[in-house]
Amino acid sequence: MLRPSMYQIIGKHDNYYEFVVAIAQRARDIADVAESNHISLVEKPVKLAVEEFSCGTVRVSDFI
Repeated sequence: MLRPSMYQIIGKHDNYYEFVVAIAQRARDIADVAESNHISLVEKPVKLAVEEFSCGTVRVSDFI
């Protein structure tokens, strides 16, 4: 997948800093779940988090 632009993911009224914090929090959640279940991740948690945000399965408002 090509890297999506931040402006393609967030809306006009969303804050850039809130977006970055939400990505970091979601990546931490992914890493914690993988570690607790002894799952080896092929992709990095940040990349997985960005893909979730770009697909629309997770939104910034879910974390803020």
